[in-house]
Amino acid sequence: MDLTPVLISLKTASASIAATFFLGLLLAEFVASTRRRELKMILDGILTLPLVLPPTVAGFFLLWIFGVRGPVGKFFVDLFGVKIAFSWAATVLASAAISFPMMYRSARGALEQVDPNLLYAARTLGMGEWTIFWKVSLPTALPGIASGAVLAFARGLGEFGATAMIAGNIAGKTRTLPLAIYSAVAAGDMNTAGVYVAIIVLLSFAVVALMNYFTIHERRK
Repeated sequence: MDLTPVLISLKTASASIAATFFLGLLLAEFVASTRRRELKMILDGILTLPLVLPPTVAGFFLLWIFGVRGPVGKFFVDLFGVKIAFSWAATVLASAAISFPMMYRSARGALEQVDPNLLYAARTLGMGEWTIFWKVSLPTALPGIASGAVLAFARGLGEFGATAMIAGNIAGKTRTLPLAIYSAVAAGDMNTAGVYVAIIVLLSFAVVALMNYFTIHERRK
């Protein structure tokens, strides 16, 4: 049996969470600290939008932007000779785009639950806002943030629709586990599909167990 889809999925999910973790964390802090209510609602709506859009619609927008005729895709082709669409980088892009809202919302929720008295106390000691974020807010909210990162990793691991749109289903290159399951079923190879399903179920169960660990740790804290 070909284990390449397993390796591609794990590599893709790992690369996407590396990007979404820091980006989601910084944007969550920015939105949470924004005082203008209207601006906060607009930013939150934009950053959460991929969570409610059908994955194929999100994939369409990614393809429109990063395709060879899209503004970003054409730029990379003309300047570097690199085609983003239908490459492994496209699987990472799709995974990151779909999993980002989960990381962002989990991080924002955890940061907003930090005791305001701790922040006020830090300000009275003369700490700057970024120092407060790194030394007070982040350590206090870390269990919730870690739980969101695990959830975002699992979502990236199971991404299908957007990946199929922008990365395709190229064996050995962009065929992730969900695409491998679809391909095996379409070919009538139910045994191979069953093995792939078992693998992704085990991985998902491990992710849920890890997420529950962080949740319990947060409640105890």
